[in-house]
Amino acid sequence: MSNSMFYTGLSGLNAAQAALVTTGHNTANVNTAGYSRQSAQIASNAGVNTAGTGYFGGGAKVVDVTRSYDRYLTTQLNQTQSANAALETYSTQIGQIDNLLANQTSGLNVQLQTFFNHVQTMANSPADPSARQQLLSSSQALASQFNAMGKYLADVNADVNQQIAGSLEQVNGYTGQIASLNKQIALLGNATGGQAPNDLLDQRDRLVSDLSQLVDAKVVVQEDGQYGVFVGNGQTLVLGDKATRLTTVSAASDPGRTALATLNAAGKAVEMQDGTISGGAIGGLLQFRNETLGAAQNAVGRMAIALAGSVNAQQRLGLDLNGEMGTDLFSQASPGVISNLKNTSGATLTAAFFDVSQLTTSDYRLDVGAGGAGGPGFTVTRLSDNTVVAPDPATGAYDGLKLSLSPGAAAGESFLVQPTRAGATDLSVRLANPAKLAAASPVASASAPGNRGSGVIGPARVDAAYVGSATQQGGAAVTLKYDSASGTLSGFPAGAAVTVTLANGAPDPAGPYAPGSAVKYAAGASMTFDGITVSLSGAPANGDTFKVAKNAGGASDGGNALRMGALQNQKTMAGGASFSDAYSQLVSSVGNKARQVEVSNAAQTSLTSQIRAAQQSVSGVNQDEETANLLMFQQMYQASAKVIQTASTLFDTVLGIAR
Repeated sequence: MSNSMFYTGLSGLNAAQAALVTTGHNTANVNTAGYSRQSAQIASNAGVNTAGTGYFGGGAKVVDVTRSYDRYLTTQLNQTQSANAALETYSTQIGQIDNLLANQTSGLNVQLQTFFNHVQTMANSPADPSARQQLLSSSQALASQFNAMGKYLADVNADVNQQIAGSLEQVNGYTGQIASLNKQIALLGNATGGQAPNDLLDQRDRLVSDLSQLVDAKVVVQEDGQYGVFVGNGQTLVLGDKATRLTTVSAASDPGRTALATLNAAGKAVEMQDGTISGGAIGGLLQFRNETLGAAQNAVGRMAIALAGSVNAQQRLGLDLNGEMGTDLFSQASPGVISNLKNTSGATLTAAFFDVSQLTTSDYRLDVGAGGAGGPGFTVTRLSDNTVVAPDPATGAYDGLKLSLSPGAAAGESFLVQPTRAGATDLSVRLANPAKLAAASPVASASAPGNRGSGVIGPARVDAAYVGSATQQGGAAVTLKYDSASGTLSGFPAGAAVTVTLANGAPDPAGPYAPGSAVKYAAGASMTFDGITVSLSGAPANGDTFKVAKNAGGASDGGNALRMGALQNQKTMAGGASFSDAYSQLVSSVGNKARQVEVSNAAQTSLTSQIRAAQQSVSGVNQDEETANLLMFQQMYQASAKVIQTASTLFDTVLGIAR
């Protein structure tokens, strides 16, 4: 009996020692990230049957050392961490743009207002050299502001590309270590008969946790306990002891954009679609670049292009101080066209602006060989909403763009069109001489001094049709004469058709009028011929005349500058927006998105904290609990030692009796 007591006490001593070691291990790792609390699993030894007296217990044994681990909570925590990291990254990046656009001193609205204020100043004092110089200086300041904003956004894009490349190196480091641990865990599991190497399992889970903060990694546990790690719709990152390396390449559709790629067995990079990776910091960067950054670059570029187009068009309709028709004030960017790197035919695509007022903030993809809505041989897809765009039936333009594909393009080839991406960075001032600013209207109108009626002719204005027209080239004055008997005006150029619009905006029901014919007079109606528009009001008397002629007093006339200043509030951009409206929409859009991401990030952070707390309640080390366990197992150890001591005493007593 004493012998069995001895072994029973020894088994308890060993079990208590194992429990103390495990508890000490927990205490030492209370602050180790990713560590899961371990427990020594103690079971009783089988009893020994003694004839006539039943079974006597054989003490205790340690059957396993397990870790407190909940796979469901761990998986849920990885998923919420991934979403949290994506939102955190998105919020940080979009905050930079939001601060830039909404800045009251460096925003575009301030420079736009200054520019149009100086246009108004020149209109009021067209012959004043200082007013002209002020406008030229504010034009240069406005162009510089557009340039700076365009460059800043381009720098943000370059920084995003660098962050993606740097994060991929971290991904490769994590996946390589996970694959290595897979191998070690499998080998140790086989060598120990299935006993789990808990600390290696914790290390592997910690790596998966770190990986999930970069990409939305999904884990599949294999039958042998190894992890398979995947992203997207099944792209493998880790399978067994093999890890797939990721790298960056220039996107085939846009070499200026960094794309993700996998390295195959031959070491060749195979480009991945952006949608393959979501979640985590990398997913947040890709989402920010695709949703916000590109759209902001295009929106600012569209403003620059629309401003240059509108101001230049009005500048060309005025006279400068030398009496010459104006030339462009601003340079204007051209649409960007990028041939896909996979194209082989050598065919080229040419893009040109047809109507800048119809431009959107989207990029476009032209696919060869699809036919249908894109016209013969290709389709055009607006990438912002992934909609196939049909050409305008009258003009053949696509959202204000003219596209021309050279012969020989092969089916399946594609081109990327970025109409406005370079608009801000390419804006510059072309004029250096203030005298070249076209403040004056090229035509002047006046009522004849001898008129007897109350008829008055308003200021004449011109449109693009005036340039090169017979009236401009001939230079002869047009004298309109009123005939009270017929109630008509005559004297329009013989070769010019006349369009009449009534004061209420309706077309003249007596029209249309043949070239050279008399026009029915209606007070307040506007009459357009050879690109010139004039209006008459009041009641002219029979024989009253009104003259429209080239402007001989251009130095003191600011009519064209007035119309240039009116562009500030005109709805010159797609969607019926003025320049200020378009900028306000951009600021509002980015600001709203920034607030939305910020709120979502706060909610996701709270959810992540809750799930982490739940996971730690299962796996985390509680120091108070471990201290209590130490005392309990210490007492168990001491009691087992006492059993051994008692067994030894009994054994010595028996020996003493025998002697």
